[in-house]
Amino acid sequence: MRVYVPLTLPGLAEAHKTGELGPGPLTAYAVTPGLREWYVSDDIEELEYAALNRAAAASLRLIAADPDAARRRVVVAADVPDREAVSDPDLRLDASSLGEVRIAAAIALRKAAAVHVDSDDADADVTAAAAALGAADHGDDDARFTVDGAEDHELLWFGIQEIPNLIA
Repeated sequence: MRVYVPLTLPGLAEAHKTGELGPGPLTAYAVTPGLREWYVSDDIEELEYAALNRAAAASLRLIAADPDAARRRVVVAADVPDREAVSDPDLRLDASSLGEVRIAAAIALRKAAAVHVDSDDADADVTAAAAALGAADHGDDDARFTVDGAEDHELLWFGIQEIPNLIA
């Protein structure tokens, strides 16, 4: 199963240093039954894109919690055995946890398929979105609009061999 692990650039640097995403348990995003049901799609690429976007939103929350982190969302795509990515059936249709899975153990970075990172031109929108998250969570429509502005930026694709350049 392809999972999408949300990180920050410091988190990616730590993963590069240790050779693993972790320690476990990890929260990641994947094409779960709940995500399939919510998006009503059978197109696997479309569903994986939705899972990637869920992970990007989680990365934004990690950025908001770390004032020292660079304002660029980071998501690592990795393949794990299906049995290792467990979704909570009680949260299946909870919109805030769509596609969320738990992985009990660390994931070897060598199992990563790709790294997705914001481009430099997303910096201002991601910075504003991270600052607005709290207000957006409390129903502020203007703040929600600001948070959605970060989602307008597509994450760029990088091979795992490019991680040293991303964290430099």
